[in-house]
Amino acid sequence: MEQTYDVIVLGAGSTAENVADVVVRGGLSAVLVESELVGGECSYWACMPSKALLRGTEVLAEARAVDGARQAVTGEQDVAATLERRSSFTSHWDDSGQIEWVHGAGIELIRGTGRLAGERTVVVTGDDGTQTRLTARHAVAVCTGSTAAMPPVDGLADVQPWSPREATSAKEAPGRLLVLGGGYVGCEMATAWQALGSRVTVLQHGERVLEGAEPAASDAVLGGLRAAGVDVRLDTEVTAARREGDEVVLSTSGGEFRGDEVLVAVGRAARTGDIGLETVGLEPGEYLDVDDTLRVDGVPWLYGVGDANGRRLLTHMGKYQARQAGAAIVARAQGEEPDTSDWSPFVATADEHATPSVVFTMPQVASVGRTAAEAEKAGLAHRVIDIPLKVAGSSLFADGYEGRAIAVVDTDREVLVGLTFVGPAVAELLQAATIAVVGEVPIRRLWHAVPAYPTINEIWLRLLEAYRG
Repeated sequence: MEQTYDVIVLGAGSTAENVADVVVRGGLSAVLVESELVGGECSYWACMPSKALLRGTEVLAEARAVDGARQAVTGEQDVAATLERRSSFTSHWDDSGQIEWVHGAGIELIRGTGRLAGERTVVVTGDDGTQTRLTARHAVAVCTGSTAAMPPVDGLADVQPWSPREATSAKEAPGRLLVLGGGYVGCEMATAWQALGSRVTVLQHGERVLEGAEPAASDAVLGGLRAAGVDVRLDTEVTAARREGDEVVLSTSGGEFRGDEVLVAVGRAARTGDIGLETVGLEPGEYLDVDDTLRVDGVPWLYGVGDANGRRLLTHMGKYQARQAGAAIVARAQGEEPDTSDWSPFVATADEHATPSVVFTMPQVASVGRTAAEAEKAGLAHRVIDIPLKVAGSSLFADGYEGRAIAVVDTDREVLVGLTFVGPAVAELLQAATIAVVGEVPIRRLWHAVPAYPTINEIWLRLLEAYRG
C-alpha cells in the first residue's frame, strides 16, 4: 500500500502531536506513525504519572507545615488510592482518548514501526507484518523522543532494572529501592517512593545531586531527601550488579547495597537507532543536528524535533520546538523562507539560554536561564543575588518556611539572565521569571512590576532591593 501526505511525523507523543496540529492548521495534510501509545512518554510514563505520585506527599507536607491544619492530619497517605489516582492520569495506559483528539484535529494515524527509506519516504511495518509506504510532499519530522540510558556496568542489564517507565507505573511500592543516579528523575522518584513506603537508597557518582543546578539548590534537595529518610550516597561508583534470589546486589566503591528493585536514572539516549537514518546519510542512534528551525543539517526536507535532537529533553521544550518547526514547515511549503532572526515564530531559540524547568522534590527547585556557573563559563559580566526566600507570603504559606532565591544579572545590560527558586510551591513563581529572562526586561522596569501583598511573589521586590544594595 502507498499513501502520500504533505508531512509525515515519526512518533505520536506530545511533540509529534504539536507538529502535526500546527501543519494541519496551516492547511497541510499530516500523518502520525506510532508503534506504542499515542500521547507518548509524558502522558503515560513521565511527567503526568510522576507528578501524580508526588502530589499527595506535597499536600500532606503543606498541611503539616501550618499550625491548626497540622492537627487535622491524623493518618498517613493511602498508597493504593495514590497509585489509583496516578493511573487515572494515564487513562490506565489506554490511548483511545488521545486517538480521538488526533482524528478530531484532522490528523491521520498509522499504527506500526516507521523507518526512513530514502528521500521523503517512510515505510511502516504493522504488527501483522504488513507494510505501508508513505511519501511526504514537503517534510518528514522525526519526533521519536529518547529512551533511558543504560550505563556500562557489569551485569546491570541482566538484573532487569527499572527504567523511569517502571518507576512511574509500578503497581506497588518495593520494600527496598536502589536508585542509580541523582539527577532530577532519581531525586523525584526517591522522594515519591520513600513517601509511599519504600526504603530508598540513592547512589550518585558525582559529588552532589542535581549537578547542573545552583549548588544551594542541590544542597537543599539533598537535605530534603535525607530528612525524609532517603539514604543518599555521593561520590559512589557502581561497578557491578547481580541478583541473589529476589535481591538485587550492587557492588560500589562504597561497598555492597541490596534492594528489591533498582531504578537506573542516569540520563537519556537518542531514540534514533532503528528509524532508517542510514538511508539518508545520517548516523543511527545519534541525536539529530538541527538548525534553529529544527531542520536537520544537510537534509532540507527532514526535521528533528524534541528529544530526538538532544537540545533540551523536556516536554514543554519539545512542544515549543514543535510549534516553531511546524510553522517553518508550513512557510516553506508555501514557497516562503521563514524569518530566522532571534525570537521569530519560526525558530527555537529559548532552548539555548531561557529554558524553564522544575524539579518536584521537597523542596521544589524552579529555574530558568543561566546559573552563576554558566554565566561565569560564558565570560558574562554578571552579579549573583542570593537571598533567603523570606517574605510575608512564604511565612503565611508554611510555618518555618525555608527557601532561597538566586538571581543572575547581566551587569552590562542590567537584565536578568537566570533565576532559581528553592522552596515549597516555588514552581508557581517560574513563569514570571521566564518572562523576565526571555523578554530581557530591564531591572529599572521590573521595579514597576509590583508584586501583590502578601504573596510569595514579593520575593521579586526583595531581589531588586538586594541588587540595588
